[in-house]
Amino acid sequence: MTVRTRMSGRPARPPAPTPPGRVRSGLLDPGQLLRSLPDAVRKLDPRTLWRNPVMLIVEVGAVWSTVLAVARPSWFGWLVVAWLWLTVIFANLAEAVAEGRGRAQADTLRRAKKDMVARRLTGWSPGRADAAEETVPAPELRPGDIVVVEAGQLIPADGDVVEGIASVDESAITGESAPVIRESGGDRSAVTGGTRVLSDRIVVRVTQRPGESFIDRMIALVEGATRQKTPNEIALNILLAALTIIFLLATATLQPLAVYSRHANPGVPDSPALGPHGITGIVLVALLVCLIPTTIGALLSAVGIAGMDRLVQRNVLAMSGRAVEAAGDVNTLLLDKTGTITLGDRQAAEFLPLDGVAADELAGAAQLASLADETPEGRSVVVLAKRAHGLRERSPGELAHATWVPFTAQTRMSGVDLDEGMNRSLRKGAAGAVAAWVRERGGTVPDRLAEIVDGISASGGTPLAVAECRDGEARVLGVIHLKDVVKRGMRERFAAMRAMGIRTVMITGDNPLTARAIAEEAGVDDYLAEARPEDKLALIKKEQEGGRLVAMTGDGTNDAPALAQADVGVAMNTGTTAAKEAGNMVDLDSDPTKLIEIVAIGKQLLITRGALTTFSIANDIAKYFAIIPAMFAALYPGLDALNVMRLHSPQSAILSAVIFNALIIVALIPLALRGVKYRPSSAATLLSRNLAVYGLGGLVAPFAGIKLIDLIVRFLPGMS
Repeated sequence: MTVRTRMSGRPARPPAPTPPGRVRSGLLDPGQLLRSLPDAVRKLDPRTLWRNPVMLIVEVGAVWSTVLAVARPSWFGWLVVAWLWLTVIFANLAEAVAEGRGRAQADTLRRAKKDMVARRLTGWSPGRADAAEETVPAPELRPGDIVVVEAGQLIPADGDVVEGIASVDESAITGESAPVIRESGGDRSAVTGGTRVLSDRIVVRVTQRPGESFIDRMIALVEGATRQKTPNEIALNILLAALTIIFLLATATLQPLAVYSRHANPGVPDSPALGPHGITGIVLVALLVCLIPTTIGALLSAVGIAGMDRLVQRNVLAMSGRAVEAAGDVNTLLLDKTGTITLGDRQAAEFLPLDGVAADELAGAAQLASLADETPEGRSVVVLAKRAHGLRERSPGELAHATWVPFTAQTRMSGVDLDEGMNRSLRKGAAGAVAAWVRERGGTVPDRLAEIVDGISASGGTPLAVAECRDGEARVLGVIHLKDVVKRGMRERFAAMRAMGIRTVMITGDNPLTARAIAEEAGVDDYLAEARPEDKLALIKKEQEGGRLVAMTGDGTNDAPALAQADVGVAMNTGTTAAKEAGNMVDLDSDPTKLIEIVAIGKQLLITRGALTTFSIANDIAKYFAIIPAMFAALYPGLDALNVMRLHSPQSAILSAVIFNALIIVALIPLALRGVKYRPSSAATLLSRNLAVYGLGGLVAPFAGIKLIDLIVRFLPGMS
């Protein structure tokens, strides 16, 4: 039976002052700018630039201005032409830098993908040792082929382990030097071509065709070779194209207005802006370039590439930019309890002695009964006895005459028989089994034991009873309370998610009582208890029917349907091939908690794109005050009131605006690649912050920047 209970009645907690999910990224390497310049120049090819309509218009304008400058050469004309070309190059530079960072990562991956040979088995079946073996080049392997790999050899292709267990070095992919265990069966059977077997021998069934291996896909993705524009990018490109057309029409109407005005005012002298037949072509192009949204048009692609790059820096491989973008819009997070919210192993939390038994006595007995217990639970009992009661940690070797009793599924107990001058036996295990052991030796079990056990079970914990038999007298000493330990900082993380408008749901196979206790302690909004694979899928569909986007993690074949259904499905690298194929992201570190970071990076991507768009549009407003008065003040003296910057001359005003328009692209490349700092908060708060910082900043920066540039360019030839 599946039980799903909504958490209610719990007071909301504010997010922590410094949320653990805060996303940071490294600074831009200035040397990367120079290394990317050749690529930026190559991108001037119109066959490449047509994908960016805004910058294509700038390039067409630069070509036309070059023709006009050749026909009527002047210092002013050539300076404007030079900066128009630099504007296009700087725009290409932003994308080239982003792609260059991905290319460097791809080169590292290529070193793991080398010419390899495979030991292919023919006629193999499970348990058969006489299968024929042949050596073939790895590119000749096909799905379904069986290969054998031994210690020291490279795994020739992606596949699943069908026989054996081995330690595998995956540092070429994950960057983590610690080896991992891969074994047949279960959810840790997938292996990746190019990784090295360090020990033992495994038999692998190939699952990928040549050229479609995991490393091949990683190389293509981090290089950006297969990156497709996301729906938001396409929508924003359409908006930018529409704005460009509007400004193009508005600029074109200025020419007949200028012709009419010149005829109406024949005494107005010629100037670089106003020629004998209206506005000069170079000035019209300069005006158009300064007014269209060149800043966001230049940086839009770089923002998308950098978003995927930030995930790669965290060892997460996104199969598409759409997945990164969807992560930023996620409304519901489905999180497995074990290993994600809790540490994954039950830990001893406290010793509860029965009446007449001292706490130190119970702790000492529990410690002795757990010395030979190598399970995480057993080790935690020893640690708790040392930490809470100051008992010296001993090893089984110190008790030379002790007989250790291992845990078995039949007895459900473990313990030790001591020979210390008296007959003493200690047992630790399930309450029912320990109680039966005491009764068999003539002891009595107090009613208080059942009360303590029921209380621990009701709170979601696991009770372990401890008993001793000394000189033929058996008695129960007390109970050890084992509990799933919630990871440090999880409540604060979930509070931050709640502040972002994200609902968190814990998925667990535990009974409803245990699930509810862990959910309340961790601070999640909801939980799904006694969950089966079909229950996860049903929950995702129900959330999506309500118009919400869902993210989840998984690693097993039984998680594949849910991962495929989720809007953001993060598969663990240690999981099965089916899980990795179903998800649209793969976490190379296999850390389920990274889903929270992925959502934060997705939101950072959307916020960065919105901030740069706001800044770009605000920039255009300020440029009016630089160029329009410079163009028409001679014809309409009243427009001089708009010349608030008091620039040196019409020529210097126009050139300063063009230079600022180009330089601001370079100045914003680090922000596009690094991303806007993101702090979990509501959409209204984020919007207000972006408008205050990037909207107001976009208005103020051009006034200061253009004025500063004007103070410099006024000394150039042709600026008087």
